[in-house]
Amino acid sequence: MGLFKRKKSRQEKVADSDIDTSTASIDSNVDSNTDDSGDILSSLGDMPITEHLIELRRHLIKICVAVLVIFLALVGFSRELYDFLSDPLVAQLPANSTMIATDITSNFMAPIRLTVFVAAFFAMPYILYQIWSFVAPGLYKKEKKIAIPVLMSSIFLFYAGVAFSYFIVLKGVLKFFIMFAPQNVLPMTDIDSYLSFALKLFMVFGLTFEIPVVTLLLILTGVVSIQSLEDKRRYIIVGCFAVAAVVTPPDGVSMLMLAVPMWLLFELGLFLAKILIKEERNPTLASDTGLNKE
Repeated sequence: MGLFKRKKSRQEKVADSDIDTSTASIDSNVDSNTDDSGDILSSLGDMPITEHLIELRRHLIKICVAVLVIFLALVGFSRELYDFLSDPLVAQLPANSTMIATDITSNFMAPIRLTVFVAAFFAMPYILYQIWSFVAPGLYKKEKKIAIPVLMSSIFLFYAGVAFSYFIVLKGVLKFFIMFAPQNVLPMTDIDSYLSFALKLFMVFGLTFEIPVVTLLLILTGVVSIQSLEDKRRYIIVGCFAVAAVVTPPDGVSMLMLAVPMWLLFELGLFLAKILIKEERNPTLASDTGLNKE
């Protein structure tokens, strides 16, 4: 009986060793699969929500400090910045007309508000870098490869949209409004109202120029397909004109200057998505062909 018990214990030991070996092999396979697929980094994945909030606060503080530093460097040139912004309007005003300030604080607050916007505008690459630093640990390796070009193109497109609105759209819109002013009305725009109008125009065009990036991301993430967007192209074009009519001033010039670029930028994003998906399929087909030959 005792011998039987000893044999049984040996069998149990062998079984336990087999279980441990299989468990270790499974763990090693999981670890290798995790490393190969580029799983989420564990540095932020194991953090509780409070540490995530602390990390977010740290990045927000850096963003605020960067904007503040640029603001302090530019605040001495706030009047020159406003003069640069108001040049398109001043060039369209009649000879005996000027800009006015209807509030006692407008002469001071309008240039300061513009300086804050310009500081955030120049700090945009650093702001996006801080957002990237916070989000990057939670991305896969494949997502990181896509995210870096997306961030760089987003910065370029935002700057291009603001430049397009200042050098092309703003002049045409102001000329349209002043040209249709009644003869017995002398145009004299308040500096605060003009600033709000110009900043809204800059933000609208800056965000509109992000359409290629948004279209590309929607296709690559599988939210929509290229075929579905092509089938609904006519509705998308109508939607571009509808959005332009809502967010722009009530005139046909600004609506056309926003709707047409929106449509062209959508086509650009669709074209880039076709190229990227075609490049991803070609290596896959090549690898499959090589395996079949073997």
